[in-house]
Amino acid sequence: MDDRFVSLNPGALLAPVPAVMVSCARAEEKPNIITLAWVGTVCSDPPMCSISVRKERYSHAIIRETGEFVINLCGKGQMRQMDYCGVRSGRDEDKFASCHLTAVPVPGFTAPAIGECPLYLACRVRSFQELGSHDLFLGVIEQVGVKKEMMDETGRINYSRAELVAYNHGNYYELGRALGFFGYSVAAPDVLERRMKELQ
Repeated sequence: MDDRFVSLNPGALLAPVPAVMVSCARAEEKPNIITLAWVGTVCSDPPMCSISVRKERYSHAIIRETGEFVINLCGKGQMRQMDYCGVRSGRDEDKFASCHLTAVPVPGFTAPAIGECPLYLACRVRSFQELGSHDLFLGVIEQVGVKKEMMDETGRINYSRAELVAYNHGNYYELGRALGFFGYSVAAPDVLERRMKELQ
């Protein structure tokens, strides 16, 4: 191995990753929330996301049975609730009630969105795979909801208004100053200047 690196045992060291609350529900039962960090975009057409959930988690069986889940992005304003929902079980309590969160109906879904979160993605499970410590749910994103205050004057989502939170090996971090945009390395100087101003 190159002497610039130290060799470690294989591990899931990809970081940072988004910290989200995933909501799910069975019909006629109280909805539940699970906090996840192992969440990712896997396809743009059709738009798809994956979530990885331990088999013993209460939400695992709900998502497996219903075939749906809602990914709720979390900002700084939801951090305490997000952390709480990751260390408490829905078998024992109603986490929406405990955290004073609002279950917002999503048309065509039993699983609700979380009204306090800035953005949600409602997903239908396309496939399921047992992996080991976690099982993978691959979901097609069928609906996206964005808080009105996150939209700018041009109709674009202004993510800085969400104050999104990232997870990095046991710790939460806020996202900082924008450093660039996709394609900035080859952008014309006037475009670069304008876009960077827009990001501030």
